[in-house]
Formats: sequence, structure tokens, C-alpha cells
Amino acid sequence: MFKLLPMDVITDIFYRLPAKSLVRFKSLSKPCCSLIEDPDFIKAHLNLSLQTRSNLNILLKGLHFYSVDFDALEDAVPLDYPLANAVGTEAFGSCNGILALRISDKNIALYNPSTRQIRRLPVSEIDPPPGESCKSGYVFYGFGQDVRTNDYKVLRMVQFKKSDDEDDEGYFFDYEVKVYSLKNDSWRKITKLPRYLRFMFQFFYHLLHRRGIGVLAGGVLHWVMPPRIEFGMGNRIVGFDLGAEEFVAVPQPECADRNYLLDVGVLEGRLCAICNYDQQTSDVWVMKEYGVKASWTKLFSVQKSRAFNPLAFVRPLAYSKYRDKVLVVLNNQKFAWYDLETKKMRRVKIGGGAGTYGAELYVGSLVQIEGGVGVQNEMQNKQEVQKKANTRKR
Repeated sequence: MFKLLPMDVITDIFYRLPAKSLVRFKSLSKPCCSLIEDPDFIKAHLNLSLQTRSNLNILLKGLHFYSVDFDALEDAVPLDYPLANAVGTEAFGSCNGILALRISDKNIALYNPSTRQIRRLPVSEIDPPPGESCKSGYVFYGFGQDVRTNDYKVLRMVQFKKSDDEDDEGYFFDYEVKVYSLKNDSWRKITKLPRYLRFMFQFFYHLLHRRGIGVLAGGVLHWVMPPRIEFGMGNRIVGFDLGAEEFVAVPQPECADRNYLLDVGVLEGRLCAICNYDQQTSDVWVMKEYGVKASWTKLFSVQKSRAFNPLAFVRPLAYSKYRDKVLVVLNNQKFAWYDLETKKMRRVKIGGGAGTYGAELYVGSLVQIEGGVGVQNEMQNKQEVQKKANTRKR
């Protein structure tokens, strides 16, 4: 059938197919394989998926990973991934269909679940401040793309503590901040650090809802530094520009009350801020023009109800096809559609998966990971290395 169709018609059809189907279709013929592997086709396929909100999936992140088709929003299915581990794997970001996965600070990889291509990152040791008696504490991660150089980068921020005491939140030491560049396949230490980083970590705030993972918008990774009443410091959005590789000031919306807890999210690449008022109400704001304070617009408000009680955590995930609704995750346990016209919530029940989870949107794509290999090839390489090691022992 494909032989009877002009190549431009085949190309137009392929643009609209899921990435996993296209991976299988590479075996149809050499012309089809060349088309699907062409960088311009890969870029156009990704752009069309993002523009039409197609090929989207929700990643449920618990002890194991599950994937939910965004169009169906029905059953969660286990996601096959190479860093599966009995103690759990952390997914700390997604960008253009590539997931950033971590088992430990020495076992980090980039993985495209559609192409099953993986790239393990070189190990970068955590170095405590010289001459100080301390140990590493909480670690912040982020992942995204530097669009100016088409480079994918991982950011790691390490807190240091004097002791094992939970109350020691690391005010005494500067963080260690390093950036990994996929193009260079190396880590670089960032030495110009703002002093407020020392106050970033707060035990319950960052552990309870996985807020240590950077939110990518406008080429900048974002975290929230909780309010420090004892130091006279309010909520602050912390930004790191992946292109300039430096920390930047991020304007915040004018929330209705001083007593609120701030969180960040992203909707179609735009930064969102969520102002939570004593677990009773959450206002969701969107920054329509990145970096412009006046462009902050309140999108909607969520009220506590019988179905959503308490209202401890709210994060927007995606618009519906016609942009009349927003899918939100509540308390890391429930999904709901918020109707922007009627201002009402409707629960979405998804079967399978875990009882509690983090949730993140990712697109199915053909994007190649520079220097990456297929999962099957990596397993074979590991087996060969192990055989050589066993031979030497004999």
C-alpha cells in the first residue's frame, strides 16, 4: 500500500501518528526508515504533537512508574524503564519526550520511553566545603533544554548539614551547584550563588509533595523557597536560567493574602504559581509573558469541598483539547477537570497505578538522545563487560 502512495502523503500521515508506532514502522522500508530518522521530521512531529495536544501522556511517579494516555484518561499501565529499582526510581523532569531518571546521585540517566533510547550520565562526586565538618543533605534536581544551543541539561543543587539532626537545615554552608551538559557530556560547577539558597530547604515542604524537582518554563528551572518568618523572608520563586547557567530573579503574582503557601507548576510551557490559603482555597496564576510581572493572570480558584478535603496540594497539568478545562492533580491522590466557564470541578477516576503519586505530563516523541543507545544494546554491553570481568578473575 505504501508503494502506491506519494512520499509527501506518507509524510503527512506519519506526522499524525504516535511515536511508538513510528518506531515500529521504521522496518517497513528504507525510505520510511530514513524519513522517520530525519532530524527535520522528528522536529516537525514533536511541534505538531505539542500544537495539537496529541501524543500526550501522564507519568504517575510512585514506587513504580505508570503511564496514562491523556486523550483516554482511563487506565494507568506500567511504564517499562531501564532504571527500575526495588527502592524506587525518581523521575525529576521531562522535556520533549525525554525523561530524567535517578536512583542515586551516582546513577542518573536520560531516557526516551518511545524510542527506548538511554544515556547514562557520568558520575560527578558531591564535594563538601573544604575544611568543614559536614555532610550532604537534601538534593534538588532539575532537567530541561537550552533552546539556544539545543542542549539538554541537568541541574543538581546539594545542601550541606552540620550533623544528622533533622532541625539542621543547612543555613551555615553554601550549596554545591553543578550543571550537566549533554552535548559536552560533562558537569560544570556554578560558583556564583545567591545567598538566599542557604534557606531553600524546609523538611516537610519539600519532602511531602516532591517540591524539590525543578519546574521548566521559559528556558528556566523553578523552585519555591518557603517563607522564613524567623528571618523576615516571604515566599520566593527561585529560577535558574539553563542558557546563561545562572540564577535569575523571577517576579511573583500579587496573592490575595500575606499568609499563603506558594507552589509552582507549568501549563503548555508557561509558568504557573499556586497560592494556597490555609488548605481552604488555592488560586492558580499563569505568567502569560515570561519574566513580565504584569502578565501574571489568575486562571482559576479551587475551594475545599467534601470531595477535596483537605486542599493541601493543587497543581495544574494540562488544558483540554478545546482549552475550556484544565486537568489538575489534588493532594497527589486525585485528578479532576476544572471547567473554566462553569468554575466547577469534576473528578476523573483512573484505574491502576499507585494510591499516592507525583504526576507529570510528557509527550511521546522521536527526539534522539545524543550519544544514547537502545536499552537492548546497553544490556548486551553490560553482559559483555561482565563476561570480560569474570574471565579476568579466572
